[in-house]
Amino acid sequence: MMVRCYITDRKLLAPGMTLVNAIARAMGNGANWIQIREKDLSSRALYELTVQAVAMAAPMGIKILVNSRFDVALAAGAAGVHLPGGSPSPKNWRAIAPPGFLIGTSCHTLAELRAAQDEGADYAVFGPVFPPRSKFSDLAPRGLIGLERAVRAVKIPILALGGITHDNAEECTAAGAAGIAAISFFQDGGRQVYPFQAS
Repeated sequence: MMVRCYITDRKLLAPGMTLVNAIARAMGNGANWIQIREKDLSSRALYELTVQAVAMAAPMGIKILVNSRFDVALAAGAAGVHLPGGSPSPKNWRAIAPPGFLIGTSCHTLAELRAAQDEGADYAVFGPVFPPRSKFSDLAPRGLIGLERAVRAVKIPILALGGITHDNAEECTAAGAAGIAAISFFQDGGRQVYPFQAS
């Protein structure tokens, strides 16, 4: 199944739009993974948000992931955790994770991808593939050629990140990515249905 991962950022939402409404809209428009990435929320607020998202997602089979916070993801019944660069190795969490619990990582180089695979990550988000739309990055865009090399370097699924638009999303999957991960692509979607809706 093609992965369409909405990475949340409530600070970039349009005025009047709540994060819960944005999550619901993304789900309705084709996102099948939601990565809750609200680093400044308290543990309680993050837990309550995740519980609400899990309840919304369950009838549709959508996976909820929590950025960084393994404890919150586990307590709230999320499908997994996403580990930013510099986090403890996935193998450290694997020993205490329940069966089927997803552990993903953020990677920017082939060496990081290989390390993530060796350490037991289920998937990796790789980028930036294109210049990011939602935040500044001092990393040079890897481009579609860099994405193709990343896909060939490992056996775990790779999600393309950075500058994803309706015009280039399918190019990423054509390059071998298992799907896309993005903020603006979903938060700016409005009423538009995203690519790969049928997959």
